[in-house]
Amino acid sequence: MTSNHPACCSPLNTTWPFAEPLPGVVMRSCRFDSALFAADDFPRCAIPAPANIQRSVAKRQTEFLAGRLCARTALLALTGRPDVPALGEDRAPVWPEGITGSISHNHGLATALVASRTQWRGLGLDLEEPLATDRALRLAEEILTPAELNRLDGLAPEQQAERITLTFSLKESLFKALYPLAQKRFYFHDAELADCNGAQAHLRLLIDLSAEWTAGRELEGRYCYFEGRLLSLVAVPT
Repeated sequence: MTSNHPACCSPLNTTWPFAEPLPGVVMRSCRFDSALFAADDFPRCAIPAPANIQRSVAKRQTEFLAGRLCARTALLALTGRPDVPALGEDRAPVWPEGITGSISHNHGLATALVASRTQWRGLGLDLEEPLATDRALRLAEEILTPAELNRLDGLAPEQQAERITLTFSLKESLFKALYPLAQKRFYFHDAELADCNGAQAHLRLLIDLSAEWTAGRELEGRYCYFEGRLLSLVAVPT
């Protein structure tokens, strides 16, 4: 660990956790602990902290710092430049010209992946702690379409909770991948999980987002368990 690496973040992990590699995509991750966050961590790491982040609690500052550390290290490996994505007005990362990427963090784990737009138009990454069964079933109607709810029939409650968590995470990844391309917000009931096989999934748009991204358009998702969390990814090829 270098001297300017913050104590609140672990060394960067280069593991690619999905079943199949994606050509040209670089991923980095780290663990973080807000109890170890120090007030000078941002300047010491040469990572700018937006004003709203500076005003936030230690937990939010630490997860932002960890996510940007992952993103910067991934960009360095991809491009040779240690760029730090800014925070856009819509709170999404602003990537360097010609680069697409995504950042996610959840309960002490942060991860980021990046790629050249010559290979991938959009990337969406999401980390989720598995939902407890009771909470998952309470949230099911907010997350799942009627067709998705019907597909829960016959599953044990624990399996239903896993499917609800997976659907939530994949739809979050889908939004992160498509919003920069379509420039239109959409919500849980505007897309559905068509099928999943243990490592890959297919998602289907239910509304028109743009002339290109129309209802019925399907996209592929990937998912796995990583460091005790569900990790999902939607990658849109060029």
